[in-house]
Amino acid sequence: MKRTLVAAVVLTAAAAAVATVPAFAGQEAVPAPTASDVTPEVLSAMERDLGLSRDAAIARLDSETRATALEADLRGKLSDSFGGAYYDAGSGKLVVGVTDSGRAAQVRAGGAEATVVRHSARHLDATAQGLEVKAAPQGVTGWYVDVQRNTVTLTAAKGSTAAAKQFVAAAGVDATAVSVVESTESPRPLYDVRGGDAYYIGSGSRCSVGFSVQGGFVTAGHCGRSGATTKGSNQVAQGTFAGSSFPGNDYAWVRTNTNWTPRGVVNRYSGSTTVAVKGGTEAAVGASICRSGSTTGWRCGTVQAKNQSVNYPQGTVSGLIRTNACAEPGDSGGSWLSGTQAQGVTSGGSGNCSSGGTTYFQPLTEILSVYGLRLVTS
Repeated sequence: MKRTLVAAVVLTAAAAAVATVPAFAGQEAVPAPTASDVTPEVLSAMERDLGLSRDAAIARLDSETRATALEADLRGKLSDSFGGAYYDAGSGKLVVGVTDSGRAAQVRAGGAEATVVRHSARHLDATAQGLEVKAAPQGVTGWYVDVQRNTVTLTAAKGSTAAAKQFVAAAGVDATAVSVVESTESPRPLYDVRGGDAYYIGSGSRCSVGFSVQGGFVTAGHCGRSGATTKGSNQVAQGTFAGSSFPGNDYAWVRTNTNWTPRGVVNRYSGSTTVAVKGGTEAAVGASICRSGSTTGWRCGTVQAKNQSVNYPQGTVSGLIRTNACAEPGDSGGSWLSGTQAQGVTSGGSGNCSSGGTTYFQPLTEILSVYGLRLVTS
């Protein structure tokens, strides 16, 4: 039976469509927030995370803005007597520490609450900075100026209090201004590689992460040539294309730098929800399948056919899998999952997520085999 080559387009998002990568066709008074100033996204997030109604969120932002201006004013006036300040959400007021009780009346006259403290803000800042001159031992997880307690709080892993205190002594800072607190926190850089997240290539075209592999992630070949550099969705330098094939195939992998940690999860674009990747067993024709991409998020459909050849303007790509899940520019390279099983990375398609369409993906097993990569699972 003669096979029909289907004309389609690849799904790279860029500033404009170009011939080589086609795509489918953004004290002085401080003004207080008003309903028109605050975006609906901010108000919605404050309602979700802080339990505030729209009016309560606007009122709080108004109060916080005034408190910020008042803090700057009193910091200058109190000079060395200024012992730090913090906003008390319960009272809606700024609380200001003073090392000289005689300056408390000045604070209250300005509209803030006053509290007498031992250490000035300058002394606490200098103490915290002084801890930086020594390399912290493994058990120390961090330190910060705690204005509410008028101390520098140093956090340490369980059982590391003694080592933390030795670190403070070795740094030569004022130990009376430091409080050591054991904590279960284990800080790490928040640069995780997750399937479906956006990344940027070179001067700004955008694609989506497919799946994390040991040392980086897999994605679509048309997103970048070998040697092209990438940045993450946060615009932080991320890695380099270590291998790329397009047309003929449509796969690539990016070797990430040490600031990024590949994780065996895929972004579901539903708050902080992710899907754990458990393996790479291939789904059958007719099976349900879902994809994640940085333009249209989480979309689902069914597997319609395997071993699809697609005739893109740049040339034919063979061995793709055909689906009726929609996709749009920028979704290229993104993850395809059947349940918790990784399937492949978005190549191209036709239509969009308003009217529907057909989308093709490059099977994952071939990418892993060609480059000798190992899938990261949860």
